[in-house]
Amino acid sequence: MSFFSRPVKTDNTDDEAQLSSYRKSGEIAVLGRLFEKYMPLIYGVCLKYLKDEDESKDAVIGIFEELITKVKQHEVKQFRSWVYVLSRNYCLMQLRRDKKAEVVSLDDVMECAPFLHHTDDNDRERAMMALERCMEKLNEMQKQSIHLFYLQERCYKEVAEITGYAMNDVKSHIQNGKRNLKICLEKNRE
Repeated sequence: MSFFSRPVKTDNTDDEAQLSSYRKSGEIAVLGRLFEKYMPLIYGVCLKYLKDEDESKDAVIGIFEELITKVKQHEVKQFRSWVYVLSRNYCLMQLRRDKKAEVVSLDDVMECAPFLHHTDDNDRERAMMALERCMEKLNEMQKQSIHLFYLQERCYKEVAEITGYAMNDVKSHIQNGKRNLKICLEKNRE
C-alpha cells in the first residue's frame, strides 16, 4: 500500500459515480479505487493529528473499514470534503481514546509508597501508615470504591451493586481515588 502513489484528483462526478456503483453493488473494490484516490489526503490528515507515521498508516486502514459502512448510511454530496471530515473525526476519537487510556494504575500509586524502595520493616510500617492516612483523606465514595475494588478484589459490577453507585460513578471514584492517593503519597515521600 502506497500512501503517496499519485496526486489527488478532484473530479467529483467520477466520485459520485463510484459511490453510486458501490452502494448498488456492495463491491469493496469499487470503494477501494475511490478511497485510493484520496489516500494521500487522508494520510496527511492522520499525520497532522496523530503525529506518528505508523499510527497514521493504521488510521488510514481503520478509516477505510469505517467507510465501508458509513458511506451507505450517509448521503455524501462531495466525497473529498466528507472523507476529510471523517478522517479528522476518526483521528480525534483515537486521541480521545488514547487519553482515556492514560489512567493511573494502582502500581503507579504504589510506586510512590516508600516501602517499595526500602527493605527495613520500620520503613514499611511507616509507608503502610502513610497509605492508611491517605486513604482516610479520600471522600467516602472513593474510599469505599477503592477498598472494595482493590482490597476485596471485587469487579466494577459488584462494587456498583454493593455501593448502589452507577457503574460509571464507580469507575470515576476508583480513578479519582487512585490519583488522589498517588498525590498524597508523593507529598508524604518528600
